[in-house]
Amino acid sequence: MALGFLLDVFFGDPHWLPHPVRLIGWLISQAEPFLRRVFPDTPKGRRMAGAVLAFMVPVACAAAAWILLWCAGHVNRWLALCLQTLMCYQLIAAKDLCIESLRVYDALNADDLPAARRAVSMIVGRDTEDLTQSGVTKAAVETVAENASDGVIAPLFFLALGGAPLGFFYKAVNTLDSMVGYQNECYMDFGRWSARLDDLLNWIPARVSALLMIAAAAPLGLDARGAARIWRRDRRKHASPNSAQTEAACAGALGVCLAGDAYYGGVLHRKPTIGDFIRPVCAQDIPRTCRLMYGASVLALVLFMGVRMAAAILL
Repeated sequence: MALGFLLDVFFGDPHWLPHPVRLIGWLISQAEPFLRRVFPDTPKGRRMAGAVLAFMVPVACAAAAWILLWCAGHVNRWLALCLQTLMCYQLIAAKDLCIESLRVYDALNADDLPAARRAVSMIVGRDTEDLTQSGVTKAAVETVAENASDGVIAPLFFLALGGAPLGFFYKAVNTLDSMVGYQNECYMDFGRWSARLDDLLNWIPARVSALLMIAAAAPLGLDARGAARIWRRDRRKHASPNSAQTEAACAGALGVCLAGDAYYGGVLHRKPTIGDFIRPVCAQDIPRTCRLMYGASVLALVLFMGVRMAAAILL
């Protein structure tokens, strides 16, 4: 797990290296139309089809990882260790998250708002064509804050609990939520189980991530007291039970106001704001959030490895 984290820190996800999330996405895209044909096109039928998808894909991914590791272990234990390290590496997305968000930062620093909008559109789901400089910055900061849990700390949590198979189970659920877990007419019924399972699996990691962000704030020169205060106050200000956890901690640490209304597919979605408007958000908040994400991730790695080692000794 530690080696996998270090590999991600140094190398990220090279485009030439096949990534398992693309395979998971392909599996979902193939299974969805098949299940929609098999089950009746009624609310109940769509929910049943979605439930089968939410069960089938994560179990298949976890089973595939376990079988590969089992086969490698029968060939050579060092081969199994190398494969486990490679799998852990591919489940963590800290470096790429920072690379993509820092592209937004570079464009903002160059006063190229159209380029900043294009860059942020690659990492957020909201409409970006009409975002102001502040709106672009907020979108990038919110994405890094939220994905500190989804893309880094939650995978570390499940890797510590059950190795690569459980890590792949989580990543499959997370990918399902990003592909079918929408609250719209097409996926309201079909994606219900994927969204709920993602909420369930992220419940503990999201809260641990927020607490670790608070712990990492002071050593990084940020406002730890503000992070704790805003987290306690605003952590429930989101339709998702988990998304506002890290956003609130980040907003408090930076001393800025995040979230608020946003357009998705041309439709205005009204959302409460998170944090206090102590100062306007600025481009420099993007690298600050990346550092906060890395600080919390290192603490998570130390915590999870420590708990795992203690459990191994005691049990």
